[in-house]
Amino acid sequence: MLTTPADLTTRHDPRTFSDRVAFSFTKFLRFIADTFFAKRYGHRAVVLETIAAVPGMVGATLQHLKSLRRLQDDGGWIHTLLAEAENERMHLLTFIEIAKPSWLERWLILLAQGVFYNGFFLLYLVSSRTAHRAVGYFEQEAIVSYTEYLAEIESGRIENVAAPQIAIDYWKLGPDARLKDVVIAVRADEAGHRDVNHRFADELSQG
Repeated sequence: MLTTPADLTTRHDPRTFSDRVAFSFTKFLRFIADTFFAKRYGHRAVVLETIAAVPGMVGATLQHLKSLRRLQDDGGWIHTLLAEAENERMHLLTFIEIAKPSWLERWLILLAQGVFYNGFFLLYLVSSRTAHRAVGYFEQEAIVSYTEYLAEIESGRIENVAAPQIAIDYWKLGPDARLKDVVIAVRADEAGHRDVNHRFADELSQG
């Protein structure tokens, strides 16, 4: 179980041209998600967590190759990014159990992941700083979405079903954990990813 509340209020305001590009891209993706899924938060999570698990793996791969080329240590970035990718994958596996995606959504996942993987790979090659800033903004929006999801559960508009066993095992929740507990745990994870990626972007901007 979580022992300390996550910081849900910290936000990074765009300051540079690179920041504004990342922020605008994030808002564009948010508009698409809001239009397509509306308040179907479980289904939104399934599709978006498929995409969310991509940046960590891309970043880890390219940082690994960079470390090999330069014959120098990576400063712990590879491990951190791989852990982020794994964590996002666990979010996906959890919400698959909750939302039961349709075949249309499964095809959407294939399309979205294919487009996003290649686009993010190219972005990371061109500007890893912008890529990490974009992920930081993605996570800020994820916190907003999961907060809205939580409000729907607490209001009774979404049933507070039992937590899947995969979530209970992964987050070490109680055996009687509910969907509300899962959303709180996932939201806390996203807050951590937000902070890590904004910090990486800041470090890259400082050389």
